[in-house]
Amino acid sequence: MHTDSDFVITRLLDAPRGLVWQVHSEPAHLARWWGPKGCAIDVARLDFVPGGLFHYAMRWDGQPPIWGRFVYREIEAPHRMVYVNSFADAEGGIVRNPWSPTWPLEMLTTLTLEEEGEQTRLTIRSSPLTADEEEIRTFVAGHKSMEQGFSGTIEQLVDYLANLPRGA
Repeated sequence: MHTDSDFVITRLLDAPRGLVWQVHSEPAHLARWWGPKGCAIDVARLDFVPGGLFHYAMRWDGQPPIWGRFVYREIEAPHRMVYVNSFADAEGGIVRNPWSPTWPLEMLTTLTLEEEGEQTRLTIRSSPLTADEEEIRTFVAGHKSMEQGFSGTIEQLVDYLANLPRGA
């Protein structure tokens, strides 16, 4: 179900779908490109199966880590994954956004990869999950910031893919 509060970002990537899927599903790859520009990612855990957990720390120089997590709901290789993402603590429990106390605790995210010749169309759709009206308003007001954050992450993905052999 799609709503007016959904955040959607789409990019055409210059890489085959299988490779794009691989770098979204393996911890060694995720640690090299996932997350906002300027931070390092430590993958604490990745169980890439339905019900599995991706638990990670985002680290900026001189700052305490900010933890995040995905709980995978659906995995349909190599074209679709659905997960619930949240801010987290070091143990993997859900916590509030450290910058916005009215940000939704959980977001339902669907990532799709569509082949377009030798390229792949990446689409990410995210919506608040079990959020109240104030959390939904905060989420919608945050779309511009999310666009900037995801654009930076996707730029890192583009750079990372450009430097991988096609059989990686």
